[in-house]
Amino acid sequence: MSINRVVITGNLTRDAELRSTASGTSVLGIGVAVNDRRRNPQGEWEDYPNFIDCTMFGTRAEKLQPYLTKGTKVAIEGKLRWSQWERDGQKRSKIEVIIDDLEFMSSRNSSNQGGGSNYGGNYARNNGGNNAGYAGNNGGYAGGNANYAAQRTSAPQIDSTSSVYDEDIPF
Repeated sequence: MSINRVVITGNLTRDAELRSTASGTSVLGIGVAVNDRRRNPQGEWEDYPNFIDCTMFGTRAEKLQPYLTKGTKVAIEGKLRWSQWERDGQKRSKIEVIIDDLEFMSSRNSSNQGGGSNYGGNYARNNGGNNAGYAGNNGGYAGGNANYAAQRTSAPQIDSTSSVYDEDIPF
């Protein structure tokens, strides 16, 4: 058995580019910069950037394109795809990430440089995108964000005198 899953977080290196196939399917291309940390010759830790090409298909691509601008911090989950082609008599190839899920980790016009954002991330799923309301504090979904408590709703109160039956549960 083999598993083809990848999760990356990083900043967009350019504005998203939307195009269409001959059959009309929308294709969105983005670049994500992710850091690799390693020691330099002097023995000090340094960040080295890796640039990853990512692709998203369908109506999600159309809807998200205006929000995917250079510098936006995102978390991406998807699968790797290798492609090969020939240009000017030379064989070329690349590996890219096909996006299944995307979460914004910084607000669109954030003045918060390098810190956590104060809004719930727009989590685009296979179902066309829903608002999951995760607090985007760069360190975790709900950890340490002062606005998280104000954003969440309290659990519904259940009357102890009433009874709940299986047929009352909506799933």
